[in-house]
Amino acid sequence: MSNRALGAPRSPGPQPVVKSGIASEASSRSQALLKAGNPRIWDGLFHLAMLACALCVLALVGVIIYELTTRSQLSWKAFGWRFFFASEWDPVNEHFGAWPFVYGTIVSSLLALFLAVPLALGVAMFITEMCPRGLQEALAFATELLAAIPSVIYGLWAIFVLVPLLREYIEPWLARYFGWTGLFTGAPYGIGMLAAGMILAIMVVPIISSIAREVMMAVPQQQREAVLALGATRWEMIRIGVLRNARAGILGAVILGLGRALGETMAVTMVIGNRPEIAASLFAPGYTMASVIANEFSEAATDTYLSALVQVGLALFLVTIIVNILAQVLVWSVTRGMPARGHA
Repeated sequence: MSNRALGAPRSPGPQPVVKSGIASEASSRSQALLKAGNPRIWDGLFHLAMLACALCVLALVGVIIYELTTRSQLSWKAFGWRFFFASEWDPVNEHFGAWPFVYGTIVSSLLALFLAVPLALGVAMFITEMCPRGLQEALAFATELLAAIPSVIYGLWAIFVLVPLLREYIEPWLARYFGWTGLFTGAPYGIGMLAAGMILAIMVVPIISSIAREVMMAVPQQQREAVLALGATRWEMIRIGVLRNARAGILGAVILGLGRALGETMAVTMVIGNRPEIAASLFAPGYTMASVIANEFSEAATDTYLSALVQVGLALFLVTIIVNILAQVLVWSVTRGMPARGHA
């Protein structure tokens, strides 16, 4: 008689074998973790390493501010706050005033924004709202590629291309039709404040355009559809549904471009003329805070001269930090960490 007929228990199936395999695998993993050590220790070490990286950045900024403040003490004691409002820059007699450099920095940067903002916003609006899908990425890449070009290349291009155009065509035309404003008077040499403003405008266009594009893409698609559903045209949709919602972020992009223009050195130094004077005409040469440091730091023969240049650098550093912080706050007020929308 067979075992099944006598009521003998059936032979066990393969399920216990599987359970045994899983249990052995879990046991081997736990033994490996025990051999490797406590995982919490590694997590703690990783957290400390990342914290050290973040603190290194803050420490670097603090060291820069400390060094600039310490090495400019001699100038602070000799001139005080009037250093930034005096116009005389005489290294021979050690009379230093930074107002011509502050004036040149402000005028060239504002002129750059005046020229760059309309172009940058136009590029951002076209890429975001009107550009065909196949051309969108290529045009965005070409715009951002301008930011990767070294400033010395911009300076060389300005000397060989922009300055001759200004000297022979643009500045005579401006003097003929707009000389009555007082902004376009004097000899059209090509090198001067106008050339510096134009080359800065070309350099800040990709920064303003890229940030403005990201801010516009963060505007919900429902805003566009709602405005179009009310019968608005495409321009009205962009003006009401996009630009109005993204205005704070666009302002942040403009201020961030201003921060880049304030600190630009090489390209401006090559075309601005490097003369510490204050003139109403944009044809006249000028000087910026970054340019005077680059040109005269190696020539500083006295401690007071060197300290005055470091004080100019401290002012430029603090202004740049404030401008960038303000720009980041304005951009965050619009995006608030939202991902960019996808195009359907």
